[in-house]
Amino acid sequence: MIKLLIVDDHEMVRLGLTSYFSILDDIEVIGEAENGAEGVEMALKAYPDVILMDLVMDVMDGIEATKVILEEWPKAKILILTSFIDDEKVYPAMEAGASGYLLKTSSASEIAQAIRRTYSGEAIIEDAVSKRLVEIEKHENSTKLHDDLTNRELEVLHLIADGLSNQEIADDLFITLKTVKTHVSNILSKLEVSDRTQATIYAFKHDIVD
Repeated sequence: MIKLLIVDDHEMVRLGLTSYFSILDDIEVIGEAENGAEGVEMALKAYPDVILMDLVMDVMDGIEATKVILEEWPKAKILILTSFIDDEKVYPAMEAGASGYLLKTSSASEIAQAIRRTYSGEAIIEDAVSKRLVEIEKHENSTKLHDDLTNRELEVLHLIADGLSNQEIADDLFITLKTVKTHVSNILSKLEVSDRTQATIYAFKHDIVD
């Protein structure tokens, strides 16, 4: 039996799913929680095989609950079940470590199948969510912040990523220290980051440097 914990603030959702799963011979609901805080407490006591997690709840939302559970129990398998498909919810849920993302428009049988697949170790992302992620990725790729960097600023960014100090960059490019500081300030502003470390991370993430 797959031991399942349902975390959702809508009682009818919990009751409906529990009722459906009760007729199955491979999924057992071992607990229900109406908010993220209760979900965390129950998960870290019962250690279910799969946690079915809503996102928007009082006391503690599903994203925060997912983070807390995975910090204490990294092997937890958390399947997000929500009505939200916008990037403000999808990305944070995925980044928090959720095993999958499913919409509440899914049928009970589809949810059951997703639970089985999550239990077996698969990553579940519904087609509609996948399409939304692709749309977001395309938008981000078309509006990369570093497109506004000048050639000289790109040179300076490469040297920042190499770990050079402002003085070393000035010596390497045969420019004044004041000019380097101006370039660094412009780079941070254009990349919308606060320091050289974040600029370096941005450079690696967007393949500006190897």
